[in-house]
Amino acid sequence: MASIIEKLDAVISRYREIEGSMGDPEISADFERVQELAKERASLESLVKIGVGYKDLVNEIDDLESLIRDGSEPELVAMAREELDEAQAKLEDAAQSLRLALLPKNPNDERDVIIEIRAGTGGAEAGIFAADLYRAYSRYAVNKGWKVDVMSSNPTEVGGFKDVTFEIDGKGVFSRMKFESGVHRVQRVPNTETQGRIHTSTATVVVLPVVDEVEVKVDPNELRIDIFHAGGHGGQNVNKVATAVRIVHEPSGLTVVCQDERSQYKNKQRAMNMLRSRLFEAEQNRKDAELSDQRRSQVSGADRSEKIRTYNYPQDRVTDHRSNDNFHDIPRLMDGGLDDMFDCLSAWEQGRLLGNAGDTSE
Repeated sequence: MASIIEKLDAVISRYREIEGSMGDPEISADFERVQELAKERASLESLVKIGVGYKDLVNEIDDLESLIRDGSEPELVAMAREELDEAQAKLEDAAQSLRLALLPKNPNDERDVIIEIRAGTGGAEAGIFAADLYRAYSRYAVNKGWKVDVMSSNPTEVGGFKDVTFEIDGKGVFSRMKFESGVHRVQRVPNTETQGRIHTSTATVVVLPVVDEVEVKVDPNELRIDIFHAGGHGGQNVNKVATAVRIVHEPSGLTVVCQDERSQYKNKQRAMNMLRSRLFEAEQNRKDAELSDQRRSQVSGADRSEKIRTYNYPQDRVTDHRSNDNFHDIPRLMDGGLDDMFDCLSAWEQGRLLGNAGDTSE
């Protein structure tokens, strides 16, 4: 357990250093710095608590083994052997908890998210499936007490979406929704199918962490901003007044559109939020590509061969192709009952990270 102890000592040392810094009058006068330190301290508190309990068990085991080696009092030795067995069992559980707690955290886990869903292959049925995914995520968010705001949408005539972009605000949203990025495939008999044939359609989901102006600075001189009349749903007011906003980031070619708000100002604000998130994600992907392929890349196209999940309605089965887990009761899942699936994916990610980290017990 030497490597675990070394990592743990470093964390505890940093935690104590933060507490000392926060008590420094010079630092405490800097509000932004105090906020940064408080956030870092909060992120370490759980690990420090687990670690202190782990180290207490290690010390207890050392004391019990020393008492047994001494052997001068047979009754105490017998009691120590019983306590040692119990302490070693607890230590094994604590070590696993500590390994998980020491895994590198995704720095975006506590962020809000912007989710983009686009219909892929499959015609009108793909648009309906995109709407189904939007409904599932929206209901899940509402069940969690999170806030959902549609930023842009392009509805189809049959009740689906060519594309829809929305923001979800709440505690730890990215940590739950990050697994949804990729191509989703559905196999079912569409309502319009008269001969009962199963159709296959796809939709692409991209989950972006929300970032603020401080984290991603955008030069206004590098933007082209177009104002135009919103189309589709929204009422006569939306169509009469030019409120829709399109922003093109010329260096990267990234384009964002926001038209669901009646206010041009609000649409511009939301479009800028979307642009910052896309630029942030692009930069993260670039850095990750330089380092390794540990972080799964966002899927950019809805090709059927690039799928992360299949929704098989005739067999009432949803298969996640990363964790190889199957889930049933599709109506419940598509009504927002996604916690079991997300729990399994979190466990899959932890297992993958533990495997990449190698055996730390030596």
